[in-house]
Parts: sequence; structure tokens; C-alpha cells
Amino acid sequence: MKTDSEIAHEAKLNLIGDIARQINIPEDDLEPYGKYIAKVPYTLIDDEKVKKSNLILVTSITPTKTGNGKTTVSVGLALGMNRIGKKAIVALREPSLGPCFGMKGGAAGGGYAQVLPMEKINLHFTGDFHAITSANNMISALLDNYCYQHRDEGFALKEVLWRRVLDVNDRNLRNIITGLGGRTDGIVSESGFDITPASEIMAILCLAQDEDDLLRRIENILLGFTIEGKSFTVKDLGVAGAITAILHDAIHPNLVQTTENTPAFIHGGPFANIAHGCNSVMATKMAMTFGEYAITEGGFGADLGAEKFFDIKCRKAGISPKLTVLVATAQALKMHGGIDLSSIKEPHIEGIKQGFANMDKHIHNLQSFGQTVVVCINRFPTDTNEELQLIQEYCQKLGVGCAINTAFVDGGKGAEALARLVVDTIAQKPSTPLKMLYDDNDSVEDKVRKIALQLYGARDVILKPAAKKMLSRIEELGCAHFPVCIAKTQYSFSEDAKAYGMPTNFDITIRDFFINKGAEMIVAIAGNIMRMPGLPKVPSAENISVVNGEIQGLS
Repeated sequence: MKTDSEIAHEAKLNLIGDIARQINIPEDDLEPYGKYIAKVPYTLIDDEKVKKSNLILVTSITPTKTGNGKTTVSVGLALGMNRIGKKAIVALREPSLGPCFGMKGGAAGGGYAQVLPMEKINLHFTGDFHAITSANNMISALLDNYCYQHRDEGFALKEVLWRRVLDVNDRNLRNIITGLGGRTDGIVSESGFDITPASEIMAILCLAQDEDDLLRRIENILLGFTIEGKSFTVKDLGVAGAITAILHDAIHPNLVQTTENTPAFIHGGPFANIAHGCNSVMATKMAMTFGEYAITEGGFGADLGAEKFFDIKCRKAGISPKLTVLVATAQALKMHGGIDLSSIKEPHIEGIKQGFANMDKHIHNLQSFGQTVVVCINRFPTDTNEELQLIQEYCQKLGVGCAINTAFVDGGKGAEALARLVVDTIAQKPSTPLKMLYDDNDSVEDKVRKIALQLYGARDVILKPAAKKMLSRIEELGCAHFPVCIAKTQYSFSEDAKAYGMPTNFDITIRDFFINKGAEMIVAIAGNIMRMPGLPKVPSAENISVVNGEIQGLS
């Protein structure tokens, strides 16, 4: 099997104008970034067409550290649907440099089910991440300057909530001191860095409906509290227009293509373990505007990405999937069945049987939202026919549609069975309108409890003192009606990354709450989750290089 890079380099790309014409986007409306990438103005979104499109969510059971191939399935499904004569467009998140050079590697799909040009998408792309990083850190610089310039007038912030960001995994920057030196070097203060996908600016860009909404949300960003106890926002700082200007180009979705020249929109990239895990509302609606079927994904397992997709993105955007595809792998099921990570590539029927409890919980959770669910078995080379047949028979007993996907090695042809299952299921038994897990007027604590107890299966929720203090502030600021975004490990229903399968008798500990007043959501920090990841002992960066003018190792 060729590497992702080899496949990507051998693929024959069509000019981006030709890709746009496939879905009736006038070439004159494009802002090209080279020959194969273009920005598409969000003003082309047609809400009437959005209502008629069939939205499909792709999520997965709890992943392993090697991933379940959710993006590969999303791309493959688009390829398969187009092969059977359906007009399908995929809408994905943009990759972050942190995982690309850290542990996870690239995020453009894999094998013969990739979005291209892969290296550009995985690296700097159209500069959206850089714009978000710059906008976030510009606020930090302007805030520090405001405090410095007005300190002789008695102005000071008792507490600064706004943190800097960087799209690199760097544990040394989690907690820092700024302003060291002489008086003219600023005011000494504690600060820290999160990774760019955790920035509230990222969430705002992904949830904004248009540029006016973007500006409004940026104005509302809560930066801290004054010594008088009053909230201080970007609007008080007077720079919302400048920050919006930095994002003026980044707000538009990016159009690229797949290995089989299927159109794809890629825009925004919040992680699902520390943020809301969905691509932008605008990119999804763009795919729904120009596609009969629009395929998108929710990051990591369904307990994170899918829950946030429904309770945050769909709630705010007024959209609802016609069907959810749950990706499962034999390897992941074996891991959740108690098989050691080092042995999950070996045949083990009993391990798969024990791992079904994890899949059962995800299916039940998705159905509780009113979703019709089909299971996609993403086949790996080491899977045996006996293992795959066992999974299919189990799904049949549950009354859940199931199909095997081999798009990684076979491209769209390997996803035709999944595509037919999806199309037939939407035609015969589409999802009912979304049933949200909680109401807007539930208290923040009740929202957290409903997620933790009903979706995760937790025994109880424990609030640390810092979290309780923030709950009072949330009420005072009138933000209790916001949806909740729980930041939690992606490797378990619990907050313990090593508690695989379907853990029981566990509590969810909320250390703190972050008030994302601009993004209009409350972020709850569960367990030991970090908003700035560290690098592993052997980073993926060690495998990346440039050979004969071509970037290698981004896979």
C-alpha cells in the first residue's frame, strides 16, 4: 500500500474553477489561493436550499490513540455517494499544526479517501489558523497596553480571563509570567497559552452566521473583571472592528477537492475534547446549499463531537441531520473489550464481544437525540472476515443498519455499500427533529449533570470551588442560558483516559468554568484535561521532511 503522500502526489487535480462549476458556483465568485484552493464568499449560502438538503453527521465510538478513521469515512462516503449518482459534498474541519507535528499526524483523510492538496491543507492552507491566532493575541496585546496606559488613572483588572494562543503543542507555555523588566516593559502578571483550536475566536468564527454576527460576538468577549468587580469586554476595549478586520478573509469557507475530484469545504478547526469540535456553520451550510447531501463530522467520539454538534451547533444554527453514521473499528472494539493496545491488531472475537458495550452506549445516546443511526465498520488490513461478520450480525440484532467501508484502499468504490445504506435509510427512515439533551433555561449545573449522567453514564458531578465561584458569575452576567461545552478526555466516557469500554461508578469532576460570552457557550473543564497539549516522546515532526522538493511524512 502506498503512503498517503504518494497517493496525494499521484492524484490528478482539477483546477479549482472546474471543481466550483461542478456544483454551480460561478468561477467569478471565487478568491483563488493558487490553482487548487479557493475561498468562497459566505454570502452564497441560500437558506431555502439549506432546508432541502440532507445533512449527514459522521461520528464514532470512543477512539483509540491511532484513531478510528472518521475523516477517511466522511471523505469516502462523499466519494461513494457521487459514484452512485448522488450529489454529495463533504464539509470538514481544518487540521491543526499541533497534532500534525505531535501525536496524531495529518487530518485530511487517508489513503484513497483524502482531501487535496493534502500538504497545504495540513500546514498553512489559506491562513485561517494564523488569522485566528493573530486576532486572539492582538486582543491580548491591546488589553495589556490598555492596562499599562491607564494604570495611573486607577484602572486595573482584578482578574484577567483572556489567554494567549499558539497552534503548537507546547506544555512550557501553559503558565507563564509576562511584563518582566523595567516599568516601560509592561505590568508583571500571570498569563498562559492555550492551543489555537481552543481559542474563543475559533469558536466564534465557527458559530458566526455572517460578518455582522462575527463583530457582535467579538464585542461580547469577556476579558476579565475590574477592581470594582465589573466585567470588561472587547467592546469596552474599543477594538472589535480591528479584530474583525483581521478575520475579514478567514470568515469565508475554503473549497478544495478529494482524491476523486469531489468538492469539499474545509473551514474552522476546534478540537472536540477541549472545544465544540465542529467545522464552521458557514461551511456546513455552504455544503447544504450546493449539495443534495452534505456530509460533516463531529470530532472524536459521539460523547464529545456529536453531543456538541447537536446541543451547540445545531441549536444555534437551526440545522438537523437526517442521519448519523457511527464509525466503529474492530481494533477499537477490542481495546474497549479489554484487549491490550499492543495486541488489538491480532484476531480476538471475545474482545470484540466485550467491546460492544461501548458501541451500544453511543448508539443509545445518538438515538436519544432522535437520530437514525447506521454503523460503518471502517476496515483495517488486519481485520478478519470472522470479526467483521460478528459486528455486522450484532448490528442486525440491534436493528441498526451496518456497512463495511474500504475507501482507504479502494476509494469511492469501497464506500458504495455505505453510500447506498445511507441513501436508502434517509429515504425510508430519516431522523426525527432533534431532541436536545437540555433546555436553554436549565441551570448550567443541570446541563452538566444531564450530559454527565445521561450521556457519559457518570454516577455524580463534583464541582470544585473555582467552578462554584464561576457559576455565580455566570448567573450574574446573564449567561446561564448558554449551552455547555464539556472539555474532557476523548479516550473514555469518564474523565480517566485509561478507563476504556463502558466504565461505571465514576464521577465527573468540574475544575472550572470558562465564560465564552462571545461564542455564547460555557466551557466546563473536566478532570485533568489541558487546553494546551504537550508533545509525545517521539513527535510526528521527526517523520516530516522535504525530499526532492516534496513534503513527506504528513499522514
